[in-house]
Amino acid sequence: MAEKANVPSKMKAAVFTSASGGIEKNMKIDSNYSTPSTTLKPDQVLVEVISTSLNVVDYNLAEMPMMGKYTVAPPAVTGLDFAGRLVSAGSEYSSRLKPGQLVYGRLTPPTKAGVLAQYVVAPGVGTRPLPEGIDFDQGASVGTTAITAYQSVVHNCKSGDKIYIHGGSGGTGTSGIQFAKAHGCHVTTCCSTPNVQLCKDLGADEVIDYKTTNLIEALKAKGSGYFNLVVDNIGTPDTLYKAADSFLSRNGKYVQVGAPLTLGGTRTIMSRFMRPGLLGGGKSKYEFYGVKMEGKDFDKIAEWLGEGKYKPVIDSTYEFNDVAKAFERIKTGRARGKVVVHVQEKPQ
Repeated sequence: MAEKANVPSKMKAAVFTSASGGIEKNMKIDSNYSTPSTTLKPDQVLVEVISTSLNVVDYNLAEMPMMGKYTVAPPAVTGLDFAGRLVSAGSEYSSRLKPGQLVYGRLTPPTKAGVLAQYVVAPGVGTRPLPEGIDFDQGASVGTTAITAYQSVVHNCKSGDKIYIHGGSGGTGTSGIQFAKAHGCHVTTCCSTPNVQLCKDLGADEVIDYKTTNLIEALKAKGSGYFNLVVDNIGTPDTLYKAADSFLSRNGKYVQVGAPLTLGGTRTIMSRFMRPGLLGGGKSKYEFYGVKMEGKDFDKIAEWLGEGKYKPVIDSTYEFNDVAKAFERIKTGRARGKVVVHVQEKPQ
């Protein structure tokens, strides 16, 4: 067990008391919230949070019909991705992470003790030193979208492969484009008209504007076997998986990352596992992706971050008192990259 750190017994936290109508409608800043235990397990670290960025999972688990109140029962503090100052580390990480060190990282969902608070206990496996030249907002924008993009892309392709990233302008998409290019792949992606240049600037070789082009017809026009990998960050249209038979290679894979968290969305995913091509289903190899907290993957992301091969894209920033507005922004589905919340003032 790690020694207890000297931290205040109370802290500020953004606490939601209900998911009815959206957690942001029921979220308030509590200045007298209990600080997490400072007695750590060997694989944990305690961090003073400076910045955090939001993810869809930060609200959709709590807002799931029927199941939400059991998955993340209120009152709760949400949020997974953080950057801040290390307070203390458990025995497994005390030789690598030192008190006072600037760090960034990610929690494992679901959690009731998230990063929208001044202090958080985080898994050491997902915590890394903040590279020189990377600020708190950028560090806070790595976490979930980076590990999701890295594992869904890099684990499923090799240098020289042609991949299609469905949804290129969000947090996961902007990360995925950069990782695919760093890995030596040819990248095609899609986005709306205002975000075409952003995706090109990130390195995409071809960008399909779904506002002005029939997306599925444009992909089919590539020809049979053109792509080695499809990474679907959105989950709509639900006809995309079946259409992939026309442009995904025989040994290619369709990786589902994003999907509507509805009964209809769940039925669509289950049908892809259970409905064979002979009965009208898609024929391509299908994987519904789930994040794995793999240390070696976080190490590679940290390496590319430090080398400048990867730079998180930030859509907007909000102060802690405006956290509800930050959730409103991410819920529009139009954020270009990450939505950041400043939990505390950045140190000078």
